[in-house]
Order: sequence, then C-alpha cells, then structure tokens
Amino acid sequence: MANRHLSRSIVLQTLFEWDFGVEKDTKSEDMLARNIEEFGPGLDDSHFMSELFLGVTKKKAIIDEIIEKAAPDWPIDKISAIDRNILRLGLYELLFGDREQVPPKVAINEAIELAKSFGGENSSRFINGVLGGVYKEIGEPGKDDVSSHKKHKHFETDPSKFPIEKKAGAVVYAKHDGDIYFAFVHDVFGYWTLSKGSIEDGENEEQGAVREIKEEMGVDIKIKELLGRSEYIATHPENGKIRKQVVFFLGETQYGDLVLEKGSGGLDDAKWFKMEEVAGLKMYDNMVPLLTKAVEILTKE
Repeated sequence: MANRHLSRSIVLQTLFEWDFGVEKDTKSEDMLARNIEEFGPGLDDSHFMSELFLGVTKKKAIIDEIIEKAAPDWPIDKISAIDRNILRLGLYELLFGDREQVPPKVAINEAIELAKSFGGENSSRFINGVLGGVYKEIGEPGKDDVSSHKKHKHFETDPSKFPIEKKAGAVVYAKHDGDIYFAFVHDVFGYWTLSKGSIEDGENEEQGAVREIKEEMGVDIKIKELLGRSEYIATHPENGKIRKQVVFFLGETQYGDLVLEKGSGGLDDAKWFKMEEVAGLKMYDNMVPLLTKAVEILTKE
C-alpha cells in the first residue's frame, strides 16, 4: 500500500472512531497518535495525517452542510459511517487542502479508492457522485494540472511495462478435535481477511507466503497446493500505475495460539474459526472463491 494511501486509511479509521465516540475520554489527537503508532509504525507522514485529521474535525460543520446540499436525498445521519467520513476527508482535501500537494482530482480519486477498499458495494459510485458534483460546482479547479503533471512525469501507459509488485499469502487451516479451522486476520474496518504480503528479493512464491504467515500470524505453515492467482492495476498519485500480482496457497499448520505481528499496519486481530462459522463472517468478496476452493479440497480428503 502506498504511504499516502495508508496515511489516509489511518486518518479514516480515526475519524470513524471519533465520529462514533468510541473512546469519549480520549482526546482526538491522542486517538490519532495511537492509531499511527499501531497501524503505521515507522511511517514518516505524521504531519500530513495530523493536518488532515484535525482539518476535517475543525471543518466538520461546514463539510456536513456541503454534503447535505450535494446529496439532498441522504441526510447526514443516514449515510453509512464509513461513507460519511470518506466524504468528509475527500471534501476537506478538495476544498481546503493544499492543491500543490494534493490536486483536486487526486483528492477525489483517493476518496474513491478508500470507498472501494472499505465501503459497501455502491460506496465508490456514491462518493464519486457527491465529490464530482462539488468539483463541478466550484469550477473544476486544476482540471488540466493533473494531466500536465502526469505528462511531465512521463507515466507509462502500456500495461505490459507497468512496474510489478508481487505478493503472496495463504488460506491457513488446521485440524483440531475432528474439526477443520481457518485462521484469519481482522482489519481496522471490520473485515476478516487472509494474511498476505510482499515477496522479498531472493524468495520464490512459496517461501514468501511461508515467511509472511509466520511474521503476521506467528505460525509455521506447510504449503499444500496453489489456490489461485490474481492481478490488478493500482494507481499511485505520484508514481503512476502498478501491476499487483497476488498468489494464494493452501497452507496447513498446527492448531494453537495466533500471535498478530506487532505493528501490523491496518490489522488488529487474528483468530481461528471453525469451517462452518466462516460463512457468517464479514469478508471481502475476492476471498470467497479462494475459501470455496480450499473447502472443496479439504472436504475431499
């Protein structure tokens, strides 16, 4: 995850907590500092995050009034908490942010990406519609700046020449007392997901998956077989497009304590679930085919 995208994700998490009053006795600045330490250790972007978070909280009344005018069919309290705070963050950057640092179109695109990652099925369209409408109302400032910036940076347009980032992960399972258990990690936006990470230099895919699971969940796995591969194009506002290639394996381990890696960015828990419990978990859609295949393999054994 690009640093600025991770920074915005941490700000969004903090806005979510602040909006709900999860910790009423905790100062908002302390809440942000705690989340930076927990989810972005070593991330040298604290000034940007602090400026963004405090800016949104101070301008909340104005921003909420703009949201109500831009989306009159959606009272502010009827908009989901995630979408509401993505809009607040995006509108702050669009209307009050430093346009030299974050051009308006970049602010909109970043908000849409947050909606795709953490919102519901229609969140990205909703966010795009509201922010796009506000952008047109203010005269589309910097409309040509982003394209000029890209032209100056000579961003590659041929997908075959995009830089490649390789990641590996696994569906981790264990057999215990006659049952099959799956191990998942939990992210700060409430989803149970699979552990994965970047493949390091000198590693093959299986070695990368084994190391990542060990580092992130504290267990040793034995690779059983390949479950699937995927590739998608991600856009970095400064570096252009990147081809992200992800491979997932089925990995067996011994049932025991899971130990979430300290400082795992964006994660807050790791837990075992019986096979029959998995269907009731809140998960990302792209996990379903992998888990379905894993279940088919294990139930045939």
